Amino acid sequence: MIPENIRTYLNRYSVGAGWRIISGPLEGIENAVVIPALAESGHLFTTLASLAGNPRSELARTLVICVVNNGGAATVSADDRADNQKTLKRLKKQVVSDVNGLRVAYVDASSPGREMPDTDAGVGFARKIGMDLALGVFDYERRGPRLILSLDADTLVEENYLSAVRESFERKKHAAAVIAYAHQTAGSPDEQAAICCYELFLRYYALGLRYAGSPYAFHSIGSTMACTAGAYAQVRGMNRRKAGEDFYFLDKLAKTGAMGRISATTVRPSSRVSRRVPFGTGKRVARFTEGMENEYTLYNPRAFFVLKEWLGSMASCGDTDPERILARTGMIDPSLEGFLRGYRFNEIWPRLIRNSGDAPHLRDHFSRWFDGFKTFKLIRHLAHTTLPPVHMFTALETLAEMMGDRLPVRVTPGSVPPLSEQMEILEHLRACDRGGDDGTAASAAGEGTRKK
Repeated sequence: MIPENIRTYLNRYSVGAGWRIISGPLEGIENAVVIPALAESGHLFTTLASLAGNPRSELARTLVICVVNNGGAATVSADDRADNQKTLKRLKKQVVSDVNGLRVAYVDASSPGREMPDTDAGVGFARKIGMDLALGVFDYERRGPRLILSLDADTLVEENYLSAVRESFERKKHAAAVIAYAHQTAGSPDEQAAICCYELFLRYYALGLRYAGSPYAFHSIGSTMACTAGAYAQVRGMNRRKAGEDFYFLDKLAKTGAMGRISATTVRPSSRVSRRVPFGTGKRVARFTEGMENEYTLYNPRAFFVLKEWLGSMASCGDTDPERILARTGMIDPSLEGFLRGYRFNEIWPRLIRNSGDAPHLRDHFSRWFDGFKTFKLIRHLAHTTLPPVHMFTALETLAEMMGDRLPVRVTPGSVPPLSEQMEILEHLRACDRGGDDGTAASAAGEGTRKK
């Protein structure tokens, strides 16, 4: 009894038909946890063990789909292909034995003749295979949402992971949500400093967008994503990107409604070094430990003030003349006007007005046009023009003050505090992010314990 919208998606946009799920019985599936795995035999089964710690009642309605994947010989090493075969053998045994009540399935997108196409081989396509196949195994006759959860093969979850996600979706009626996260402790002080620095960067950007009132004020981490089957079909599924697939997927999902923020459980991504993709956690950790760049810089806090002024001015804008609007943006920051002209705002605004029957629809259409990608491009544009990056801890202190908050430690301007103090700041930002799971950009002010 697959719903019509899901059936339409499967017929038009699914890539899953080229692969199949190997599993035990598939009755009663309400949740699907999709895990792409490339050369992950040393980590995947630890992740599965952490999932198995969830209550039996939740495991009974959850299918964990491991997509063991690689492209052809030209795109992946012989060692990685061999590791994938090792993973497939272990998964075959686990599917048969149903270890600890965990319902494990796998997709072989690795063996000869079953590889992903070289042009698409990457994490985005692997996630898409698993998510598309999940749509075909859900039990749609039961009440409540059918949920697709995304994990990575080296990520750990808590014992309430499945129950917290489902409870939030059922209570708040999210179409999509991101789950609170905290990177695992690294194996060395240098790597711990690297992951701390990177997570501070991620949280600073999300908090800056929250300060600005952006509807895209959420982190984009693949192992923290969740959505309903209906929302997945509505945005035409996961993209095929080899990196940044999480950002673009969440950007699309956010346009279907407010993005939920689930803070009742925490996902713990790996902090290990990796060079598999051109950016992301592993790449940043590698770059930091090799001293390739000065990592202790952040976007200028004033860039978020510019964004706040711009979004605020458009929230109640009834002006039909785009040139007058652009002239006012030049008074906020000259680079903002130039940026908007580059995106042909003078042509776009009249079109948005024509397609909007009233002010609420106009605000909605504007928010869809000025999306998370354009927001990111604006912050980057300001960094390269009028508002160059500043020292990390100066930026953190300034943004905290802008939000009516205060960091838990005092930092000497231009200095890098000891790692213990950096971690104290990071824990404070984590607490700010756990301020609620209501899908809104709640203020971080007043949260956490402050030291003077």
